[in-house]
Amino acid sequence: MITPVKNDRQYEEALGRIYLLMQEEVLPGSPESDELEVLSILVKDYENEHYPLPAPNPLEAIRFRLDQMGMTEKELSEILGYRSRKSEILSGKRKLSLSMIRKLNEKLHIPAQVLIQPY
Repeated sequence: MITPVKNDRQYEEALGRIYLLMQEEVLPGSPESDELEVLSILVKDYENEHYPLPAPNPLEAIRFRLDQMGMTEKELSEILGYRSRKSEILSGKRKLSLSMIRKLNEKLHIPAQVLIQPY
């Protein structure tokens, strides 16, 4: 019987069971598939509550997304408007403005919550 994950022991047991299920050929719609899905949700919720990941630094998020999308810093300049502005932003000398945050959110799909953080 699947129960909520309330402590580290239950968390480790759930991870172990997930590992075992992932080693098998679990068919979609099977009881094992349902068990794997439910355990994964429970583990994710436990991790989010007990081991939360900090939001990335806005500048690191921009660099990561550029790399992820195969874009260059020149293309970032086009999004932000000026080449010098891009350099000032990435060096931390200039803060992102609201219009820059909106453009980065729209073009690079970086969540605004990440971009508005202090850095």
